[in-house]
Amino acid sequence: MSRMQTSRQMPQEQYAPRSTMQTSEGPQVYKVGIYGWRKRCLYFFVLLLMILILVNLAMTIWILKVMNFTIDGMGNLRITDKGLKLEGDSEFLKPLYAKEIRSRPGNPLYFQSARNVTVNILNDKTKVLTRLVTGPQAVEAHSQKFEVKTLSGKLLFSADDNEVVVGAERLRVLGAEGTVFPKSIETPNVRADPFKELRLESPTRALVMEAPKGIEINAEAGSLKATCRTELRLESKDGEITLNSAKIKLPNLPQGSSSSAGSRQKIYELCVCPNGRLFLSQAGTSSTCQINTSVCL
Repeated sequence: MSRMQTSRQMPQEQYAPRSTMQTSEGPQVYKVGIYGWRKRCLYFFVLLLMILILVNLAMTIWILKVMNFTIDGMGNLRITDKGLKLEGDSEFLKPLYAKEIRSRPGNPLYFQSARNVTVNILNDKTKVLTRLVTGPQAVEAHSQKFEVKTLSGKLLFSADDNEVVVGAERLRVLGAEGTVFPKSIETPNVRADPFKELRLESPTRALVMEAPKGIEINAEAGSLKATCRTELRLESKDGEITLNSAKIKLPNLPQGSSSSAGSRQKIYELCVCPNGRLFLSQAGTSSTCQINTSVCL
């Protein structure tokens, strides 16, 4: 018992002077914060951050001012209920995808390029169906069929692999050399402009005109001339050939031998050889065609 009491008294005797020391000196105050160079660095970073924020804000305001950003759009680009409205000239560096492109009412729409302008129409599999290329040398259209129609929907021109159709009432060719058709042409009417000549010519081959119900050649205010190098043949298989005119002239028909008695008269008889050749024979009291049958040889 005496040992335990001494042990309990020992800690009390040891701590007694410290407690008195604290009470004698008073409570100590510990300061919390950043001091010295750390504080200066913190202020420097805060100031730098404020400067960056101000510079960023100034740059943002400058960009908004230069690009003309508004609540309606940016610059010449305006956002409307119907889509985007672009005023002035615009340059697209990459492909433009749009459902509809049109100009303002009353103003034209221009497409300008340094090389060419290409318009492609794709299907669901991004395969080109129709292509329109306008280049420095030519304008090319690639499609299965090409059509030109009026505002009312009437077909004016159509072209595909099988045929080319001209639906206009009149096709005018203004070239000085006319029009060259390497193959046949089918038309109901071939007519020249008023006071102009119509000339059908085949320089190196034959010129054939065919029609199931007839061919009519009419010159209402002028003459009709047919010229050939060797033979001009008028042939009718089942019908007849009619020359209906007040005067029919055959100036270069051959003449048969004339008799001395009738040499002064200028009346001739038109004769026909068995092979169809025509010749003139000086008329007499009776027919003289049989006398001049030597012309038919």
